[in-house]
Amino acid sequence: MQIKCTYYITVLAIFLLGSFKQVQAQNTISGKVVDAVSRQPLEAAFVTDTKTPALKASTDANGNFTIKTNGEVAVSFVGYKPITITLLKEASIIALQPDAVRLKDIQLESNAATRFSTVSKVDLHLNPVKNTQELLRLVPGLFIAQHAGGGKAEQIFLRGFDVDHGTDVKVSFDGMPVNMVSHAHGQGYADAHFIIPETVNNIDFGAGPYYAQHGDFNTAGYVSFSSYKNISNSRVQVETGRFNSFRKLVMLDLFKKNKDKQSAYIAADFNYTDGPTLDKQVFKRLNVFGKYNLSISDNTKLSASASAFTSNWDASGQIPERAVNDGTISRFGSIDPTEGGNTERHNANLVISHQFKNGANWENQVFYSRYKFNLYSNFTFFLNDPMNGDEIQQTESRNILGYATKLNHSYFFGKNTLYSTYGAGLRHDATKDSRLSNAVRRKFLSDIKLGDIKETNVYAFVQQQLNAGKWLFDAGVRLDYFSFGYFDKLNTMQMPSQQKAIVSPKLNIQYTINKQMQLFVKGGKGFHSNDARVVVENEGKQILPAAYGADLGIIVKPTENILINIAAWYLYLDQEFVYVGDAGIVEPSGKSRRQGIDVTTRWQFTKNIFANANFNFTKPRAIGEPKGADYIPLAPTFTSVGGLYYKAQKGFNGGLNYRYIKNRPANEDNSIVAKGYFLLDASVNYTRPKYEIGLAFENIFNIKWNEAQFATESRLMNEAAPVTELHYTPGTPFFARVKLAVFF
Repeated sequence: MQIKCTYYITVLAIFLLGSFKQVQAQNTISGKVVDAVSRQPLEAAFVTDTKTPALKASTDANGNFTIKTNGEVAVSFVGYKPITITLLKEASIIALQPDAVRLKDIQLESNAATRFSTVSKVDLHLNPVKNTQELLRLVPGLFIAQHAGGGKAEQIFLRGFDVDHGTDVKVSFDGMPVNMVSHAHGQGYADAHFIIPETVNNIDFGAGPYYAQHGDFNTAGYVSFSSYKNISNSRVQVETGRFNSFRKLVMLDLFKKNKDKQSAYIAADFNYTDGPTLDKQVFKRLNVFGKYNLSISDNTKLSASASAFTSNWDASGQIPERAVNDGTISRFGSIDPTEGGNTERHNANLVISHQFKNGANWENQVFYSRYKFNLYSNFTFFLNDPMNGDEIQQTESRNILGYATKLNHSYFFGKNTLYSTYGAGLRHDATKDSRLSNAVRRKFLSDIKLGDIKETNVYAFVQQQLNAGKWLFDAGVRLDYFSFGYFDKLNTMQMPSQQKAIVSPKLNIQYTINKQMQLFVKGGKGFHSNDARVVVENEGKQILPAAYGADLGIIVKPTENILINIAAWYLYLDQEFVYVGDAGIVEPSGKSRRQGIDVTTRWQFTKNIFANANFNFTKPRAIGEPKGADYIPLAPTFTSVGGLYYKAQKGFNGGLNYRYIKNRPANEDNSIVAKGYFLLDASVNYTRPKYEIGLAFENIFNIKWNEAQFATESRLMNEAAPVTELHYTPGTPFFARVKLAVFF
């Protein structure tokens, strides 16, 4: 298979990159770039030698950089005033002053900086988000839907995948995994609701399986959230809106002075809403997050964080189209109003990093999560049990323990730079009483599945990035080893454990023609993630099916205030076994291919007026199925999001946002169609140094739209035979919210 040539090309590239003579120049200097007000480290800032622009570097997640220089450098970052400074031989802290956002500060350079990470920083600045759903919507090409009263993890769509709740998209927060392996509701369940949006400093993301540092779940792409190390001020914020909705937020800066040595802050928010449904959702969510940073020495830093999250809600559930059409219920009614659930998660995260005298940086991370989940659903109503109904209960409790280590080093060869990253780690999940049960109005009836799961992932990777003039070569290889175990409590039987390893090579090449145009090609292998119950039931066969992908793209800046990224891509999935948590069964879905074009655009019309738009065209198909019966259910074929914004440092700010998804097949032969929609939201804020007043509007044209949609076979209480048709959760009608925030 031609795409398997990636193996040999990547391995050869790694050895070639590693074979360069590692010579440390005498004028190699390390430093750190921070926000002058908050002392927050700035990631992906540019550092360029003023006399020899080919000598350049970019900062890492901790703001650190190492550069070969003649002494004087220019330092710039989007949203900050650029400066020119003379570096001393010892490590220097460079503080940049916050300034207006300018797209011209995004430079097309061949370096190791993450381009999309910079774009997301701009989007966060222009359009501050109000909840974790909106955080995910900032990722170009990623579309989401909620269908359980706001308490359930969002359904995710990306690159022709209906990812369900995260099966093929890796989500992380400060290096901790959000996805849950072998989850009671479904593989990869990624409930990011424990994240307080105001604590998010940056969103790094990438589409496709091209990144050596990301393994399990990184098939369609990855999303990495990172929180602020420091905050510039404290705040108290209150929001209230329709449907008896309100939110309270407190963020406290605990150390006002000497933040380079020690800093800490704590944040807490509480959300409540009854929602638009006739049966009130009584949705409650409480989040608490704290972070502490300490400079143990000039070169050794410690960062510790902890969080607690609890949520409970009622849900009206998915409703059948026929029940609304014949007047049995309204769009916001319910067939089974006893759906809903509760969940909680507690996290502890410790990171220690050390920078050596030669500029190398070594980072070690330990994390722990305690998680509980309980969900009641009814998708088929009276299909299986005409007397009691088909309500199911899914529960689990779990402990997650993980460790990760990573070493970064820069080597210089004249004007060329080699960035080397070596990493390893493990993640161990242990669930107790992972259960699927029949229930009646939230009362236990009988067990369908019950067991304990143990799953361990051990991994190692190496990544080499060679910056050679206009070229950037990024080659990597990753090894993942999995161990799966399942104890079946219903049959009191320990299933035979299974082990599997997979090697995933990656190769990305970038060529900068000039300051206005950059070309790139990406290729790599990943794998589809499988539930432990799938693995043991399938006796370890085809349990880590490979995914092969390729991107060919161009980034252009026709003017200094316009940025356009266009990528044509292809993704092939070798096999896919799915554990259907709602039925407790394993379904094979065979080979598939997805291909498409992604377009990401950013404009700055004036100093204060910005616009963005993302367009994603996809053709997803199952391989080996007859033509016309080869559609992949719910896979998106075209999505687009964008907005127009007015942004000033103080005074009035505001924006309009749209999101659109086209009609798409809901089943294999496209006889049932999931309906598309176009929505428009708006917000306006008045900002002063000590306070901010804001108004936000969702679905301003009050469009009737279906959020989550499925082709489902169901039977209502008085029906003689089941019906297969579209089932959906109604989208939120016009919604208004007012906000008051006080800064101190």
